[in-house]
Amino acid sequence: MLFWRVKPLDKILETAEKKSLKRQLGPIQLTLLGIGAVIGTGIFVLTAEAAQKSGPAMMLAFVIAAVVCGLAALAYSEIASMIPVSGSAYTYSYGVFGEVLAWVVGWALVLEYAIGATAVCVGWSGYVNGLLNSGVFGLVEPGTLSLPAWLQTGYFSGGGFNLLAFLIGIGVTWLLVIGTSKSARVNAVLVAIKIVALVAFIALALPAVQSTNLTPFMPVGWGNPTGGVGVLGAAASIFFAYVGFDAVSTAAEETKNPNRNIPIGLIGALAVCTIFYLLVGYGAAGSVGAQPLMDAAGTVLDPGTPAMAAACALPENAQALVCSNEPLAHVIRVLGFPKIGNLIALAAVVALPSVILMMMFGQTRVFFTMSRDGLLPEALSKVHSRFHTPHVITYLTGIVVSICAALFPVGKLADTSNSGTLLAFAMVSIGVLVLRKTQPDRPRPFRTPLAWIVCPLAVAGCLLLFVNLSMTAKLVFAAWAVLGLILYRVYGYKRSHLAREAAQ
Repeated sequence: MLFWRVKPLDKILETAEKKSLKRQLGPIQLTLLGIGAVIGTGIFVLTAEAAQKSGPAMMLAFVIAAVVCGLAALAYSEIASMIPVSGSAYTYSYGVFGEVLAWVVGWALVLEYAIGATAVCVGWSGYVNGLLNSGVFGLVEPGTLSLPAWLQTGYFSGGGFNLLAFLIGIGVTWLLVIGTSKSARVNAVLVAIKIVALVAFIALALPAVQSTNLTPFMPVGWGNPTGGVGVLGAAASIFFAYVGFDAVSTAAEETKNPNRNIPIGLIGALAVCTIFYLLVGYGAAGSVGAQPLMDAAGTVLDPGTPAMAAACALPENAQALVCSNEPLAHVIRVLGFPKIGNLIALAAVVALPSVILMMMFGQTRVFFTMSRDGLLPEALSKVHSRFHTPHVITYLTGIVVSICAALFPVGKLADTSNSGTLLAFAMVSIGVLVLRKTQPDRPRPFRTPLAWIVCPLAVAGCLLLFVNLSMTAKLVFAAWAVLGLILYRVYGYKRSHLAREAAQ
């Protein structure tokens, strides 16, 4: 049953050729797409949450998350170069493990891409609302440009309808429909803005680092059995800061010379982002301190809870990094550069849409491929005659993401998104080893070095981070998987193309 209805790799490639997307992306565009997908909410927003969970040891959390991603990236590079089509881990699983596990992986990718995009939409709206409420850095009286309070937050956050989160979701949807190459050009500009902002932060924060701010370095330890805190808990959360690099592989079908360019895009994007993250983490913790807030019993407060909000409201915690919704801008302001801090905040406002773009890009390409395989309605894989993009599924995904962003809070969305990503990474890593045994002679333009060491370590790393996710994220993941299996049994089980061929 595990390897039931396996779709041969040659057939996957043949199916892609029958209804293919236009190849128009080169290695530089792919690397920029990867960087654009990675650098965003994780580093601009979740740095404070990582600090609350682990203190200055969040630097170790960045390293752990980067190592797991790096191992997975090597596995992705091999299998993506062998199967250069859309669909990412879903497609690879279909060709290795069979239809059932492929569906589970594809369904889990919704957690990675769609929920991730929703979280970034909400995060972006928070930055913009803050900018408007402050009078756009003093250009007008504070409050003059503010939206009504009920339009600033979603219904489940105590507001009404998060208008800006909805609008950014709709705007990114339109951009994706009009063309991938156009999206890539816009993304390249946004990536440049983010890199300039991070370089400015590093240049100002590193000289201000003091060793006393890094003591105690690990105030919470490695973590606890239930997950959510400590270095490993922070790594499980900050993993969201790396999520998106695998979206490069979903663009394989729209890539020139994918056998060469996909590995370049994957590994290049991850390397650039890791260097930036380590420097940013060290600069933030070392310059202003990053000690977590605790309750009277000495227990670390959970980020995003009423208890945490109450602690942050105390005057003595007003300047605490862990209390900031815009940690990088906050650090620079505390260091005495308010104007530059405001510009960094503005850079986040301008650049975060590129993360939404790439997450929605990845989601639409996974659904496009599942539809092409018959597991979802065929209408979803229609390609626009002019723009050569899967417009139907792009519109549908964009509407759902936009409405959810308008209603729901960020909450535990990052952790929930990570749960789907970790499953996908683990399955790809296992798939590389299975193909090494079952199809050893198949051409591999890129071979994972020391595969029998790298891939098991990648799987172990994914399992370690999953265990250390919050309990809420684990429960949502389990419920989502059960729902997906029900939908597969009701629709895809009988309607997939492999099922129809078997019935003939």
